[in-house]
Amino acid sequence: MVSEALIGVMIVDDEAIIRKGLKATIPWEKYGMKVVADAPTGTKAWDAFMVERPEVVITDIVMPEMNGIELAKLIKENEPQTKVLLLSCHSDFGYVQQGIKLGASGYLLKTSYNDDELEEFLEQFQHEIDTHKRLRKKEGQKQFLDWLYGIDLHLTETLPSAKEWQWVLEPSLIYLAANATGEAALSLKVIADQWMFEVIKFAEDRFFLLGPAASCKEFDKQLIDLKSRYPQLRWIKEGPVAGIERWMEAVKRVYRQTETEHTYNVNPEAWPEPIALAVKMIVQRVDEKLSVSDVAREVGLSRSHLSSLFKKTLGEGFVAYTYRTKLKAAQQLLTTTDTTVQDIADKLGMIDAKYFSKWFKRCTGKTPSEFRHVNKH
Repeated sequence: MVSEALIGVMIVDDEAIIRKGLKATIPWEKYGMKVVADAPTGTKAWDAFMVERPEVVITDIVMPEMNGIELAKLIKENEPQTKVLLLSCHSDFGYVQQGIKLGASGYLLKTSYNDDELEEFLEQFQHEIDTHKRLRKKEGQKQFLDWLYGIDLHLTETLPSAKEWQWVLEPSLIYLAANATGEAALSLKVIADQWMFEVIKFAEDRFFLLGPAASCKEFDKQLIDLKSRYPQLRWIKEGPVAGIERWMEAVKRVYRQTETEHTYNVNPEAWPEPIALAVKMIVQRVDEKLSVSDVAREVGLSRSHLSSLFKKTLGEGFVAYTYRTKLKAAQQLLTTTDTTVQDIADKLGMIDAKYFSKWFKRCTGKTPSEFRHVNKH
């Protein structure tokens, strides 16, 4: 199981005994923290910082090569949100003032501080960092949904630069879970959190689960276990994919698939395979004039067998379902795009715009233009 990411801490002091003492005596995990690096000089600390990117830096002020103030300045210029705590001697107070001006969060006197003082700072840092992470997470999810809905097309510029979303550059997985409500939704979120997957709700019962590919097998196993308890739960999986462009294409692909299923009431898991294939053909080839014979041949049934099985499974005949699907597609195009009536007619395999308009008015009581005027968002 992957644990929740701990806050990284770096300790910088030219005295090894102080570095070792801080690492050994402070209950770092109590504050959701872990010492990820320590260094004896500012120069080595800067190199380590660029590799580890700790969120908390505890540094002595007076050190060889690069002092703590110079280090703090570099850190704050590079990562302004990093918490810097200065360790000072009585004679360093002028330096301390410089450090505070640069954005250091505070200081402790090396000659007299006790663990309680340091732990007060750590508690404060934990609260501030966790709050900042929650805000960043919320902002990242909003950017994702804005891109998904076509509101903001700049995801390639903003998302990879966010620390919380760096995993999209590495092999990652995309799951789109549907029919997740109540206890099923809560359990799904628990599992996702355990494996450090991003959970983004985009409809009443549908979620994206986005995260690293390394935990694929165990994550899949837990999803299957969850489905045994909540049989209605289903999901689509893509990946592993690496790189922001491929990742975005995969996300759009699973989104379009589930939207199609939702819009046209496609339920392939509950239907006989030939019917699921037939419905998929009708939905995906809405621009063609498909006959029962055409579809029956492709799914491997006789015309009469397909007709009777189709009616029994869906509760309506093949032709009625085909035209209802075309009608939904037309309504969606009219309300969400500026596509012309002629182009919509072409997309639905209709003879021409005139025929399409008459058919649409017969079905809805409104012409395409009237329907668009009343319903367009």
